[in-house]
Amino acid sequence: MKKTALNHIHHALGAKMVEFGGFEMPVSYSSIKEEHHCVRRQVGVFDVSHMGEFFVEGPQALPLLQYACSNDISNLIPGKAQYNYFPNKEGGVVDDLIVYQLAEEKYLLVVNASNIDKDWAWISALNNDFNAGLTNASSDYSLLAVQGPKAIEAMQQLTDFDLSSLPFYAHTTTTFAGLNDVLVATTGYTGAGGVEIYCKNEVVADLWKAVFEAGADYGMQPIGLAARDTLRLEMGYCLYGNEIDDTTSPIAAGLGWVTRPATNFLNANQLEEEKKQGTAQKLVGFELTERGIPRTGHVIVNNDGETIGRVTSGTQSPSLQKAIGLGYVPVAHAEIGSSLLVQIRNKTIPAKVVSLPFYRQEK
Repeated sequence: MKKTALNHIHHALGAKMVEFGGFEMPVSYSSIKEEHHCVRRQVGVFDVSHMGEFFVEGPQALPLLQYACSNDISNLIPGKAQYNYFPNKEGGVVDDLIVYQLAEEKYLLVVNASNIDKDWAWISALNNDFNAGLTNASSDYSLLAVQGPKAIEAMQQLTDFDLSSLPFYAHTTTTFAGLNDVLVATTGYTGAGGVEIYCKNEVVADLWKAVFEAGADYGMQPIGLAARDTLRLEMGYCLYGNEIDDTTSPIAAGLGWVTRPATNFLNANQLEEEKKQGTAQKLVGFELTERGIPRTGHVIVNNDGETIGRVTSGTQSPSLQKAIGLGYVPVAHAEIGSSLLVQIRNKTIPAKVVSLPFYRQEK
C-alpha cells in the first residue's frame, strides 16, 4: 500500500487510517460531523496527496488535450483551470479530472488516485498520434486542500500574492510559506471555498506545519476523507466509481455542461447525440422523507415495488440534518418533486427528488 509524504503526521495525530485508491489515508481524526462542520463554518485541511499529477507540454499539448478531454481546452489561458472528463470509446468515462494551464504550451492534469495507472496508460496511448511531452509526476507531488469560508484569510498570511484576487478555478505559482514555486489554486471538492496547494513531497511537512500555524486562530482542523465525502455529496458532486465510471453516460450523470462535442474529442458524435436526444436514465438528488440512511447500492423502486434504479451515494447530511442521496432513475421519475422509494434493509423508505446542490453555502 502506498503512503503519502505526510503519513507519519496522520499517525501521530491519531487519525483512523484506511486503504483508499491504493494509499493508506486518514478517514477521520475526530468525528465526521465535527470535521464536516469545521469545513463548512471555519477552515479544514485535507491531505489529498494521493491524487495523480501529469504534465502535458509542447506544441502538441493542446491538440492532444482537445481530443482526450470533454471540455474545450482552448478556452483556458495560463492561470486558469477547467473541470473535465476523459470520454472512452463506448460512451462512458475513463476518469474525471482538472486541467490547469500553467503556460502557453504547458498543462497540469490532476486525476483520481485509483485511476492513476489507468489514466496514464490511456493518455499515453492517445498521445501516439500527437507526440506531446508527457510526464507522470504523481509520485513527486503532494497536495493540501485548505477548505472553508476562512481559508483565504488564514492562508493570506503565508504569501504576498493577493489570494482574494483569484477567481474560482484560477491559480498562481508563487512563494508560499517561504517555499518557492508553490501552485495555489482556487479549486476544491467541498463547495466551501478555499484553496488547493501543490508542492514537492520533500517540503510538504514544512508546508503542513506553516498552514496550521497560520490557521491556529481560525479554528483550523485536519480533515479526513469521510468528511470530504459528506461535503462533496451535499454539493451533488460526482465521485468516480460511484456516479461515474467506464460504463456510465456522462450526459446521464449531469456532465453535459463540460461536454463540448464541437471540439471533436474522442467519441464526440455519440455524446452530442445524447445531449440532443437525452438519455433513458438520469442522475438525481433525493431526500428521504422518513427515517433512514441511503447507501451506495441500495435499490430504488416505484410505487408498484418495481426496481427502477440504484443509489450511487448516500449519507445523513451534517449540514441539513436530512438523509440525502444520488442515484440513477428513468427520466420519467427524474422531475423535481417526483416520489421514489428506497429499499433500506427490510424497509421501503419514501423519498422525493430535489434540486442540486442539496446545500447552498451562506454568503
